[in-house]
Order: sequence, then structure tokens, then C-alpha cells
Amino acid sequence: MANHKSAQKRSRQAIKKNQINSQILSKIKTKINNFNEILISKNKADLDKSLSLINSSLSKAVKKGLIKKEFVSRKLSLLSKKIKSI
Repeated sequence: MANHKSAQKRSRQAIKKNQINSQILSKIKTKINNFNEILISKNKADLDKSLSLINSSLSKAVKKGLIKKEFVSRKLSLLSKKIKSI
């Protein structure tokens, strides 16, 4: 356990930040899973809307520094290819 006041504060901040970051990443995974479910039904309009939501979530995560820009680019490209294959 931290003994200095500043170290205690940093410890509290790290716990809060970890919870927030976990929630954001969990929401992204959920949206990707929803996209895959919609992909099975082959509804093009819903797929485009879902891809837009995923793009927004991933961009926000990159802005916060949770994930890398290259990962987002690769993921969006892969999802776009899945839509085009329908």
C-alpha cells in the first residue's frame, strides 16, 4: 500500500481509470458481437448503422489512448470487407 499522500491519490485514480477503460473496451466488444449477429441475418441497412457505431466507439478509444490507430484501421477494414462480401 502507498504511504505518501500523492501515491495514495495516484492509486485511487488508477482504480477509477481502470474501471472506466474496462467499460469502454467491453462496450466495443459488445458492439462487434452485435455486428456479427446482424451479419448472419444479412440486413445491409442495420450492418451499415452498426459499422458506424463501431467506428465511433473505436475512434473515441483511440482518442483516449486505449487502443492503437493501426488496430482500428485493421478492424474497420475487416468489417467493411465482411459487408461487401454479402
